[in-house]
Amino acid sequence: MFFFRMIFRSFSRQFKRRLLIAVTVCLSATVSVAMLGVVFDVGDKLNAELSTYGSNITVQPKADAVVNDLYNTGGDANSNASGTSESDPTTFLKESDAPKIKTIFWAFNITNFAPELNIHADVNCASESVDSSSCKASSVPIVGTWFAKTLHMDSGESTVAGMNGMRSWWKLDGSWPKDDSAQGLIGTTLASKLGVATGDTVTLYKTTADGSLNKQQITITGIYDSGDSDNNAMYIPSSTAQVLANLPDSIDKIEVKALTTPDNDLARKASKNPNALTQDEWETWYCTAYPSSIAYQIEEVIPGSVAKQVRQVAALQGDVLQKTQAVMVLMTVLSLVAAAIAVANLMAASIGERGSELALLKAIGATDGAVSRLMLAETAVISLVGAIVGALLGSCVAQIVGHVVFGSGITMRPMVFVLVFVLLTLTVLIASFSSIRSILGLKPAEVLHGR
Repeated sequence: MFFFRMIFRSFSRQFKRRLLIAVTVCLSATVSVAMLGVVFDVGDKLNAELSTYGSNITVQPKADAVVNDLYNTGGDANSNASGTSESDPTTFLKESDAPKIKTIFWAFNITNFAPELNIHADVNCASESVDSSSCKASSVPIVGTWFAKTLHMDSGESTVAGMNGMRSWWKLDGSWPKDDSAQGLIGTTLASKLGVATGDTVTLYKTTADGSLNKQQITITGIYDSGDSDNNAMYIPSSTAQVLANLPDSIDKIEVKALTTPDNDLARKASKNPNALTQDEWETWYCTAYPSSIAYQIEEVIPGSVAKQVRQVAALQGDVLQKTQAVMVLMTVLSLVAAAIAVANLMAASIGERGSELALLKAIGATDGAVSRLMLAETAVISLVGAIVGALLGSCVAQIVGHVVFGSGITMRPMVFVLVFVLLTLTVLIASFSSIRSILGLKPAEVLHGR
C-alpha cells in the first residue's frame, strides 16, 4: 500500500513536468504509428497507384519474343501497332486462352488485362459530314482489343477486363466503344489528319493473307489523347479486327496489370533461370508475387507464350517503394530519438527537484531498487497514457495520409501497435537509465543536510 500511495502522491506533484513527458511520448507514438502504419500498407498502395499508368507484364507468342530478344525490337508495355513496325504480326496466341490468366495462383493480384491484335489498314471516311476526298490514310495502325469485356470463369466468378481500366490516364472526348460491335476510338493525331469527329463513320480496308479485300465500317464513339505516338492509332473490338484481317481467335499480345512485390536477389536469380533454384528457393519464389513468378505462371497456362515483366515499371515500383519506406522509417527513428532525449532530460530535472524527497525515502529504509521502481512506475504510467493517446492520433493521421496521397484508407495492422509499444518501452527504459543511475548515487545524509 505504501508503494501505491507514493505513486499517487508523486503523480499529483510536478504536474507540468509529467504532462510534458506524456505529450512527448504521445507525439512520438503518433508519428511512429502513422509512419509504420503507412509503411506496412504502402506496398499495395504504391503498386496500385503506379499500375494505373500501364501494364507491368506483357505476353507474346514465343517466336516473336525470340526475335525481339535477338534483334532488340521489343517495345515497352504500352507499345502497339503505332510504333516502329509497319508490318502485321505473323505469329499469334489464341484469344480464347486469355481468360486463363485469371486461373493462376496469383489470380487475385491480376487487376486487369487486355489482349491485342495489332494490324494495319487503309481508312476512308464514310460520313456525309466529312469531305471523303481528303479523308484517306494508308497503313493506319489498328488495335483490336477488349474495352470492358465481362468474363465468366469456370469457378463461377465473373471479372471485367479491357482497355477501359488499362488506359486510365487517357483523356477521352466521347465514350468507350462496346465490345463485339462496329465501334471504335481514334487518336487525336489520326482524327485531325482525317478530319473526323465523334459520331462520324469511317471505313477500314484490309488486304488479307489470301489476297482478298475486306472492309468494315466503324463508328467513332470517342477521340482519345494518350500523350504519345499512340495518338496515331485506332482501337476497335478484337472480334471486329479479327474479321477484318481474317484472323479468327488470334491476338499477338496481352497486356497484364498485376500487383507485385519488388524484386530482390531471389527474384533476379529466378528471372535468369528458374531451374537453378533449390527446392526451398523455388517454393518461396513461386509463392511470392514477384513479377517474374507471375509471368512464369502465365506461361504455364497460355500455350506457346512468353510473359515478361516491363523492367522500367518493375524497377520504378521497387525504387519508389524502397525510398518511401526508408523516409518513413527514418522519421520514426528520429521521433523515437527525440522522445528519448526529451524524456531523459525531463526525468533528470524531476529527480533534481525531488532529491530531498527521494533521499528521505532512502533514509527511512527504502532500498535503491524500491526508489528506482517508484520512478519507473511513475514514468511508465505517464508514458502509457501518452502512448495510448498517440496510437489513436497516429491511426487518424495514417488515414489522412492514405486518403490525401493514395485516395484510400490505410489498413492498420495489429503488429504496428505492438511494434510501436515495444519501441516506446525500450526508448523510455533507455531514457530512464541515466536518471536511475543518479538515484543510486544519492546519499541521504548529504542531501538532507543540503550538501
